[in-house]
Amino acid sequence: MLENKSIGFAVTGSFCTFHKVLPVMSALAERNTVTPILSEHSAQLDTRFFDAAEFRRQAEEICCQKAITTIVDAEPIGPKRMFDLLIVAPAGSNTLAKLNWGIVDGTVPMAVKSHIRNERPVVLALSTNDALGAAAPNIGALLNRRNFYFVPYGQDDWEKKPRSMVAHFDLIEKTAEEALAGRQIQPLIRIYE
Repeated sequence: MLENKSIGFAVTGSFCTFHKVLPVMSALAERNTVTPILSEHSAQLDTRFFDAAEFRRQAEEICCQKAITTIVDAEPIGPKRMFDLLIVAPAGSNTLAKLNWGIVDGTVPMAVKSHIRNERPVVLALSTNDALGAAAPNIGALLNRRNFYFVPYGQDDWEKKPRSMVAHFDLIEKTAEEALAGRQIQPLIRIYE
């Protein structure tokens, strides 16, 4: 069980999983200091799943912290050693590609880049319709990089979306515990019931 840790909780644009993110954020915030970090899209786009302002309000209320929403505000994360670990949930294919290729053109990639310079763990809870397609090379590359740890994932709807995979969000905390010890939680690929 994670306790008394400083955690950055970054949210990117896999909007359909936002309802899974808030309970995890809430559980972690009960025993830790959690700071929400919102990608430009998650902070600004209203979708059929969530109103952007309402999502931000809930995240800030849960964490009792103002959200980091700009590159400028994310840059000091590393120099100030703000977090023991950084969670990216959901981590969509766009974010995974940027992390793999070192593209720092947004709040979340900057947060990860800044944080990882201190050799501290980054936990990735992927959610992408093309995990077994175009995103696969980026996932594979990140699996082989130090300090990146994946939340176990599986095919969420193999009949309608055969290349789609989504993290088991209920395993974020356990993955984070293992990541702090320098271990990748296993098994990594798990069946969705």
